[in-house]
Amino acid sequence: MDTSGIISRDDELRHWPTDEAGARAVQDRLRTRVRLDEPGPEPGFEGTVVGVDVAYDDARDVVAAAAVALDARTLAVVDEATAVGPVSFPYIPGLLAFREIPTVLDALARLARTPGLVVCDGYGLAHPRRFGLASHLGVLTGLPTIGVAKNPFTFRYAPPGPERGDTSPLLDDGTSTEEPEEVGRALRTQRGVKPVFVSVGHRVDLDRACAHTLRLAASYRLPETTRAADSLCRRALAGA
Repeated sequence: MDTSGIISRDDELRHWPTDEAGARAVQDRLRTRVRLDEPGPEPGFEGTVVGVDVAYDDARDVVAAAAVALDARTLAVVDEATAVGPVSFPYIPGLLAFREIPTVLDALARLARTPGLVVCDGYGLAHPRRFGLASHLGVLTGLPTIGVAKNPFTFRYAPPGPERGDTSPLLDDGTSTEEPEEVGRALRTQRGVKPVFVSVGHRVDLDRACAHTLRLAASYRLPETTRAADSLCRRALAGA
C-alpha cells in the first residue's frame, strides 16, 4: 500500500493517549482537519473500496482488525489483510476509536493497493464530539472515509420509508436554543429490514456516502465491505 497519504500517522501513534483527557485533547486537535468540502469518489469508480472492522478478546485484551478490499465496480474481493494487537486504551463511550485505530492502521498498511474509499463499521460525523472512527481514520490516512453503523448512537430519527433507498435525517437536537443538526442519515438498504446509519467521515459528502452504502448493500442490510471485514477479523481473532 502507498502510505504517502498517511498524514501524522507515525507521530500520532508514538504519542497515542492512554487516558480520557488525553484522548479528548487529540479529538479536539484533529477534528479541525476533517474535510467536508469534497464529494468523494463516484459509486462504481475504478478502484477499490475497503471495509474495516475489529473483534475483541476481552479475556486476553487482544483486538484483531481486518481490511477487505472490493473492486468498486464488481464488488469482488481483490485483497485482504489482518492485524492483531493488544488493547491499549480503556473502554470509554465516545472514545472507542482509540482502542481500534492502531490495529486497523496495521491492517490497512498490509493491503497491496491504496483504497479509493474506506467504509467503517461505526460513525464519522454522527458522534457526540463529531469525530468518530471514520473521521479519525480518514484524517490519519488522508483517505476518503464513511461510517455505516448498525444503530443510531444517541441521535434521533424518524423511520425512513419502507423501500430500499428511503432515507430520513439523523438529528442531534443539541440545546433548547439550537436548531437540530443533521449528522447523518438513516438509510433503508433492503425492503422490510431495519435501516443502517450513514455518516460522513472525511473527504466524502453525505449524498455520496449514502449512494456508496446502497450500492455496497445490494443483497443484505449491511454493506458487503462490512460483512466481509467482520467475518475476516473474527477468523483472525480465533487464530491469534
